[in-house]
Amino acid sequence: MKLSVMEIQRFALHDGPGIRTTVFLQGCPLRCPWCANPESQAGGKKLMYLQKRCIGCGRCAAVCPSGCITTEDGRPIFNRSLCIGCGKCVEACPAGALRLSSRDMETSEILSVLLRDRSYYRNTGGGITVSGGEPFLQGRGLKELLALCKAEGLHTAVETTGNTPTENIQACEPLIDLFLFDVKHPDPVRFKEVTGGDHALVLHNLTLLPPQKVVLRVPVIPGFNFDEQVLGDLFRLALSYGIRRVDLLPYHTLGRGKYEQLGRAYPYDEAKPLSRKDLESAKAMGEALGLVMG
Repeated sequence: MKLSVMEIQRFALHDGPGIRTTVFLQGCPLRCPWCANPESQAGGKKLMYLQKRCIGCGRCAAVCPSGCITTEDGRPIFNRSLCIGCGKCVEACPAGALRLSSRDMETSEILSVLLRDRSYYRNTGGGITVSGGEPFLQGRGLKELLALCKAEGLHTAVETTGNTPTENIQACEPLIDLFLFDVKHPDPVRFKEVTGGDHALVLHNLTLLPPQKVVLRVPVIPGFNFDEQVLGDLFRLALSYGIRRVDLLPYHTLGRGKYEQLGRAYPYDEAKPLSRKDLESAKAMGEALGLVMG
């Protein structure tokens, strides 16, 4: 089977134990305004434009079959609603200023990349992590990839929003050693308002997983959940499900350039990035409750 892959990142150190290779899959049901991978939102390949590389040759507009690209003053203008993701403009660009957000890869092809670093996994207790986007949106292909990885003896982790069809999680669960499970807010109304997600579905899926296989992940976002009461409620939620480890992920703006490449304004511009030091008091609170904090 094929999966729509945005990126394969080798030597990842923050997506589970040890040295890992992380596979980022296209597609996400949420619309988090701070998202570091906005090209993952919704389905389909997205056209991304790196303006600094553009030499204004016009070849992209000349080969575009859908009329997505026109030129003005020697620079391309994009009507992304017309883009069909064919990639002809990417192939025609001599400067590498255009790319598609994802490419289709067979599971066997992905596995061949993952196996390149088997010795690092073995020596560090690492393995492979599938992230996104929301990996379970490509449930059938994900299950096949995980099965191939387990047949090779690889440790498997999946990072998920939990906002995904329950049957996809249940089908893959026996093949997953570790779930990096995001819970972003304890209030279903606030969660829906900001991300568009279904809080009840997230928690339902969480109840189905063995707690010893779950690390609860909380992206800590100013103006959303960077609040002692909110984080305390999330810590108590983790304990109520028997989960012992919570990782706090400080807000950052490393994905800002991707919005520019997509022709979109960065929607969370008013917030300042957080540091690990900013989260020290929250981590101390979690530890006082008996949690292992990351």
